[in-house]
Amino acid sequence: MRHSSLLAIVSALWVASELVVMVLKHARGNASRRDRGSLALLWGGITIAVFAGSMVQRYPPTRMGGALFWVGMALIVTGIIIRAIAIVTLWRYFTVDVSIREGHELVDRGLYGVIRHPAYTGSLLSFIGLGFAFRNWLSVAIIAAATIAGFSYRIFVEESALIEHFGDRYRDYMRRSKQLIPGIY
Repeated sequence: MRHSSLLAIVSALWVASELVVMVLKHARGNASRRDRGSLALLWGGITIAVFAGSMVQRYPPTRMGGALFWVGMALIVTGIIIRAIAIVTLWRYFTVDVSIREGHELVDRGLYGVIRHPAYTGSLLSFIGLGFAFRNWLSVAIIAAATIAGFSYRIFVEESALIEHFGDRYRDYMRRSKQLIPGIY
């Protein structure tokens, strides 16, 4: 199978999984929405970055060796798995738009015991992997910059809502966990 065909299949499954999550996990009912436009900004920026990254992938001065395609594919799949585990762990309280549900609990078990935003970690890994799968350093840079900027704003919005809701309990959780990378950041 050609690299482009494999990437197309994996990307289609990835997008399909995100669409399913988007349909199933929108805030409903008595949830207090606090998204501040971060979902639209995040996905708008990512869409533009992925398009730009795909357009520059054949730019010769920044092309990578073929073996890095497989690194990219491994990062995409690993990211999808991490995101899925994070969503399942948080299931009742997970929404694609930042919101606080009635009876919302602070979840600090599983991946959430080590990092506060494992679903975003998974997404970031997948998007950076996509840049590697395009086999171009410029693609990696464009996609990484946009996703990091988008998720940084999203994390700011989400953590503000969680601090407002949980107060010192969330601040304590912040002190004993990292945002995205275990033990580092």
